[in-house]
Amino acid sequence: MKIGIIGSGHMGKALGRLLAEAGHDVVLTNSRGALTLVDAVREIGYHTRAATVPQTVAEADVVLLAVPYRAIDQVAREGGSWDGKIVVDLTNYYAERDGETLDPHGGSTSAVVARKLPDARIVKAFNTIWYRRLESESRPSGRERLAVFYAGDEPSANDTVARLIRDCGFAPVYTGSLDEGGRRQQPGSVIYNIPLTRTEAVDLLQAAG
Repeated sequence: MKIGIIGSGHMGKALGRLLAEAGHDVVLTNSRGALTLVDAVREIGYHTRAATVPQTVAEADVVLLAVPYRAIDQVAREGGSWDGKIVVDLTNYYAERDGETLDPHGGSTSAVVARKLPDARIVKAFNTIWYRRLESESRPSGRERLAVFYAGDEPSANDTVARLIRDCGFAPVYTGSLDEGGRRQQPGSVIYNIPLTRTEAVDLLQAAG
């Protein structure tokens, strides 16, 4: 698949490297332009190139939003047409960074993202795991892998994102709809930034109800 990654910070580069190593074509972009991504593309290596935000959205089969939550409005505008795109929402709301006006007040931030990208198919994933675990804890098939949680409403989009999680060397664990599951994955939840195997993750979700 062709994977577009909007955001060239720690998460964007870690996922870009894992997905490129798995054989996917990675297109990396940020708000500052393709010329600022030379080092990041070189660092990720093969199967990777840089592009503008609208080029990335237009060309990619799946787009990863590896940006701060406060940047979603800008990304939505710059991306052009999102019609039918599978969009993986990595964003998290932090009051000290994103400001009180964007406070979801206990609601699902990914449901907010879905309203801002109404033509896209949103799946929340990779938002609960620290980038250093992505870099160091990817495990080959056959070994017990750490869980990466995902939430979404459309089965085909969910299945695609679950495959990408496996390609990165982790175990996909579904948390529910974009609304309910999305809230389960947000900062402060019992599964947020906790390294868990798939078995441990499923047990913890069941216990939490």
